[in-house]
Amino acid sequence: MKANIPETNRKRVVIIGGGFGGLKLARLLSNGNYQVVFIDKNNYHQFQPLFYQVGTAGLEPSTISFPFRKIFREDLNMYIRITEVKSIHPEENYILSDVGKINYDFLVLATGVDTNFFGNQKIMAHAMPMKSVSEALDIRNRVLENYERALVTPDKKEQQALMNMVVVGGGPTGVEVSGTLAEMKRHILPRDYPELDFKNMQISLVEASPKLLNTMSPEASKKAEQYLKKLDVHVLTNKSVKDYDGENILLSDGTSLNSKNLIWAAGVTGNKLEGIPSTVLARNNRIKVDSYNRVDGFENIFAIGDIAFMTEDSYPNGHPQVAQVAIQHGKLLASNLKNMHENKKLIPFHYKNLGSMATVGKNLAVVDLPFIKFQGFFAWLTWMFVHLMSIVGVKNRIFIFINWAWNYITYDQSLRIIIRAKNKSQ
Repeated sequence: MKANIPETNRKRVVIIGGGFGGLKLARLLSNGNYQVVFIDKNNYHQFQPLFYQVGTAGLEPSTISFPFRKIFREDLNMYIRITEVKSIHPEENYILSDVGKINYDFLVLATGVDTNFFGNQKIMAHAMPMKSVSEALDIRNRVLENYERALVTPDKKEQQALMNMVVVGGGPTGVEVSGTLAEMKRHILPRDYPELDFKNMQISLVEASPKLLNTMSPEASKKAEQYLKKLDVHVLTNKSVKDYDGENILLSDGTSLNSKNLIWAAGVTGNKLEGIPSTVLARNNRIKVDSYNRVDGFENIFAIGDIAFMTEDSYPNGHPQVAQVAIQHGKLLASNLKNMHENKKLIPFHYKNLGSMATVGKNLAVVDLPFIKFQGFFAWLTWMFVHLMSIVGVKNRIFIFINWAWNYITYDQSLRIIIRAKNKSQ
């Protein structure tokens, strides 16, 4: 196969990855002086902060996904290739993909991160990660299937394991999914499954550090834990998961939990590409870059977003792996690539922290802004507004708003559908 990208007199920028950083960069370069080749293994952008709502049947996958070709349909200088990159060849300035060899003048790695199971193969085999729309949909299917099995299981212990939910990781994702599951336990699941006794259902959130929401303020951390406990979530801090066989979860203090539903939101690791030398890799496979996002030792290879490891005085351990960092990386790199074309001085990157937030449930959220910290109903409204405005596509925003409004009024959704892949052997 051939990539079929025409050779022109313009220098070519190849962007690998269509997350927040890669998409922002591509949009800013698409009508400029460069030929832009945009590569992703999916043909759509995924809004990662709302994966958990797909996993808990609050939103359809299509509402948080947007096709790349629709975004760039007016940009004739943009070439999109849906493929997986196999290797990078910096000496010859090309990448090798499933659709063949693609040359570049400048290469931008925006490949993001994947779930980190910390080398535990048993946990990897049985836990449910949530780093893509497809994984979120798999969570929805597995959880609903387990409740269907619970209805027909005569063994009470197994029935309990099918109903119990355990979330590992006390960051924003873990907190948000735990709160959503708690509200489902109160308002939705008893109506869907009246034959089951939900008084016995346990929802547990396991966090290895002493507090939840480590990257947020102590006030936000404390309030989030209070909200979760109010929703009857068992918050277990200073504990980590050591083993999991699909039903029994062994914790670091020797205790165990019983559940067939283990959602893993405990850590991330960079998506490695063959050809990137190990000498430029930092902790968790992040790629070391300078203040212009150039990969250490390379003049024409850049890394942005979660995969990039850049230090500043305020961030000696690297920037947080959040959407705002990726977006700001993409914006500045677009400016610097334009500066390179015009032989102008490059601008160093400085992260502007716009704040962080997490929602726990209806009317319950925590918000840390640079100038103020607040919690409760107004924080919840702020969280909804910020996330709604960040969604790509007006139609998607409208659909999400309607879903949220309907759920707020009725505490219900009609999205609890099990979608199975067809078995070709049948």
